[in-house]
Amino acid sequence: MNISTDEFGKLFQTFQREAFRLETLDDYSGSSNPEMIRAFLAGEPQPAEYNQQWVDDVSRSVGSGKRMYRVHVVSRPLTDYLRFELGWGYVKNQTAGEEFFILDVTDEENPVSGIPDFWMFDESRVASMTYGEKGAFLGAELEPDTQEWVKARGIAMRHAVPFSEWWGRHGEK
Repeated sequence: MNISTDEFGKLFQTFQREAFRLETLDDYSGSSNPEMIRAFLAGEPQPAEYNQQWVDDVSRSVGSGKRMYRVHVVSRPLTDYLRFELGWGYVKNQTAGEEFFILDVTDEENPVSGIPDFWMFDESRVASMTYGEKGAFLGAELEPDTQEWVKARGIAMRHAVPFSEWWGRHGEK
């Protein structure tokens, strides 16, 4: 069942224990602020207000005892967009308590190949996401059964490493 942007947003306000995201694309620039990407690539300092609304939302959720975490499937070399997302987004978001894991498939088969991006809330609600060109967000659909999505999360987590560990080896120097 397709859901509206408002309904999708409410899922982040109503979950009780945990919200998990699987990210599978190497370019979401169509859903991002092009000026921020340009500034990052130009080596400009990150503006203090960058992504602040999300950081505040995560901080409130984590502060109330909820867990927010994600696995991003990547391969090296990273695209310019991924260098931006990880270097500015993940580094800042983790200060609010969001947890990040990297499933690096550079030298191995992707164990979650064919699974689209999704958010899973409390293992009871899954919103699979659809993207267009350059990762432009097109919409979300509530999935009727969560069993396969719980399984996909487990596989992704088993093959992923903590972002800080991976970034220390492969990130921007």
